[in-house]
Amino acid sequence: MEGKIYEYLEKYNYENLFFFNDNETGLKGVVCIHDTTLGPATGGLRMWTYQNEWDAIEDALRLGKGMTYKYAAAGVDLGGGKAVIIGDPKKQKSEALFRAFGRFINRLNGLYITGQDVGTTLRDMETIRSETPYVVTLPREFGGAGEISPYTALGVYQAIKACSKEKLGTDSLEGVRIAVQGVGNVGYHLVKYLAQEGADITIADIDNKRVKEVADEFGTTIESVERIHALDVDIYSPCALGKVINDRSLGELKCSIVAGSANNQLAEEKHGNFLDELGILYAPDYIANAGGTIFDTDRIKPGGFNEQRGINAVKRIYETMTDLIHISKTENIPTYKAADLFAERRIESVGKAKQLRKQVSIFN
Repeated sequence: MEGKIYEYLEKYNYENLFFFNDNETGLKGVVCIHDTTLGPATGGLRMWTYQNEWDAIEDALRLGKGMTYKYAAAGVDLGGGKAVIIGDPKKQKSEALFRAFGRFINRLNGLYITGQDVGTTLRDMETIRSETPYVVTLPREFGGAGEISPYTALGVYQAIKACSKEKLGTDSLEGVRIAVQGVGNVGYHLVKYLAQEGADITIADIDNKRVKEVADEFGTTIESVERIHALDVDIYSPCALGKVINDRSLGELKCSIVAGSANNQLAEEKHGNFLDELGILYAPDYIANAGGTIFDTDRIKPGGFNEQRGINAVKRIYETMTDLIHISKTENIPTYKAADLFAERRIESVGKAKQLRKQVSIFN
């Protein structure tokens, strides 16, 4: 992508890409606005130690586009966006830095609404909220949904069950062999759901202390992060960073299903085609991991946040995944294309309706 930003923006129909910098706090990064047909661009704020600036830009662009499709497929009236701060979240965080970020997005006047993501916390969102109202992920005492990781995991769990029903003939996961890569906030809660059903679970994580704690709590097997994807299992569940389905890993997969919470699991779109050719059922990431987003954005509905309504909406990911499998089979396309088609049809229909209303208002 390096040196071809405008070509990339044109190819995937992005609206805006903003760069921000604050010398005093060391803040630097980007905000991507992909599509605002359904509503203001919304997506989490990621803080990460990227190898270079181009990697940060590409991450924001890929994640922003994913949010457009995630909201569209989930039936949420928001557009897709993403923000990235370049820096080490363990060493470079400060109140001043997040306040500076808050002031920047406030200048966008609602075009972009931020939230929690990798490397940021609810406390960080509180700090940003002190400078701007455009924050969706907030603690319960601020009117938000609070910690959303358990609900992201609940959505992945529903997607796994729907895929299991298709490939294994049952949505019961008792005795089903599942490899979970990454046991951070989302991965931990997913393992909890799986363990409650009696699944045979193997886990891996780059944090050796964390992986041992989770294994001890749930009685799972531990595997290395280098080998977890290649285990002979029924389901491989990537719950860490993206691009895990790539030229190298595809030839090593021995699973029937890929379903996890990680964003951008396919290194390239062609890898979704290869999964389909191998007979591996793929739960598109922005479908499977939409639970936290669905739960979090319940607060924008009339009457404010309602916990049970949010949970019920998250559980409908089972139905959405089932519908996508049906589209994939009837139209003879891989599931990642079925998901894109599902989302694009909604965006197109809403866009046409808006245009029609605009034309009617002109003549009135």
